[in-house]
Amino acid sequence: MDDTRLQQLDPEVYGAIVSEECRERDSLVMIASENYASRAVIEAQANVMTNKYAEGYPGARYYGGCDYVDEVERLAVDRARKLFGAKYVNVQPHSGSQANMAVYLSFLNPGDLIMGMDLSNGGHLTHGSPANFSGKVFESVFYGLDPKTQQIDYDQVRDLAKKHKPGIIIAGASSYPRIIDFDLFKEIADEIGSYLMADIAHIAGLVVVGLHPTPVGVADFITSTTHKTLRGPRGGIILSKKKYERRLDRGVFPGIQGGPLMHIIAAKAVAFGEAMRPGFRDYQKQVVTNAAVLAEELMGSGFDLVSGGTDNHLILIDLTRKKITGQEAETALGEVGVVTNKNSIPFDKRGPKVTSGLRLGTPALTTRGMKEKEMKIIGGLIKRVLEDPNNESVLTESRKVVFELCRTFPIYQYLEKER
Repeated sequence: MDDTRLQQLDPEVYGAIVSEECRERDSLVMIASENYASRAVIEAQANVMTNKYAEGYPGARYYGGCDYVDEVERLAVDRARKLFGAKYVNVQPHSGSQANMAVYLSFLNPGDLIMGMDLSNGGHLTHGSPANFSGKVFESVFYGLDPKTQQIDYDQVRDLAKKHKPGIIIAGASSYPRIIDFDLFKEIADEIGSYLMADIAHIAGLVVVGLHPTPVGVADFITSTTHKTLRGPRGGIILSKKKYERRLDRGVFPGIQGGPLMHIIAAKAVAFGEAMRPGFRDYQKQVVTNAAVLAEELMGSGFDLVSGGTDNHLILIDLTRKKITGQEAETALGEVGVVTNKNSIPFDKRGPKVTSGLRLGTPALTTRGMKEKEMKIIGGLIKRVLEDPNNESVLTESRKVVFELCRTFPIYQYLEKER
């Protein structure tokens, strides 16, 4: 980070930002929901549009002086329509969680029933967890995974839907490594007259290049974050059919938000533009390939993977037979510069603060330019550390491997080439 006014005016904040840059530079980020935004996306976030209140929508604001923020929001919407093939797009949600909230409150009343994947089986907090607004405002019922295959039990989804008749069925997850059958979810929703919402926050980047089936044209509503595999700024988006435009627009504003973050919307526009370039598909293909190679390497080293592998960008390791908890594994890998997150596995006997699982993802490593060879190296490193986490010589050698990989694959070198 170059010397700036920030360094002079607030050295404490400046120092924290510099330290974060160093952490990202010198770590292997394997959290499945994280990635590196391009310099252009970051630059677009740090602009004077942060000063502008723009309640309402382009051409119909409640404040004057919105000519140029209208321009950038129209760009973001038009690009997202082309990118996803959607008839309706709202780029104003501040996050994926708020996108979900806007959909629920646009089509349900407090106390109505929603049905999503159980958090412990791979779902998300906003899919009805009692700890979240979704479980506090709405009643919820959960479907889960088949104990044998550890994949979505669609028969259970159908049975629960027929029994409880939820107003909205949610198809989506935060730690599910397999393809989601949106067509089958829609068939079930139509049988009971329910809306279907697809939450593609994790897989949006794969969806737009055809590496995962799209819910666009199938689900009634599609929500997503704009970071993760999509590699944009942290934020949310809603896609839908044109007939739901008015209700969803009003659901976002004035329903759950006031003024949109116009500097973030500018960055979303940039990210959508980047995702329409040919190199983005090559990147996503490598993300999936890297995850598959890493999964094979880990299974070959004796690790159990939930569902026996992966179809997408993430892997969920079942550590039960390794006699190490998810928390212990996360800490041990963090000691050598590999950043992961502990994660519950299906039917986990340990609580969410400890867990029996570890979630890994390949989007950030792939952004740095790492490929199959590096996945095999990293798989071997993970094996050595997790099987002997207190061996200082193992940790020292592993730190050297991480340092060399980070030095060989700078964050922005490959990303800039890709453009």
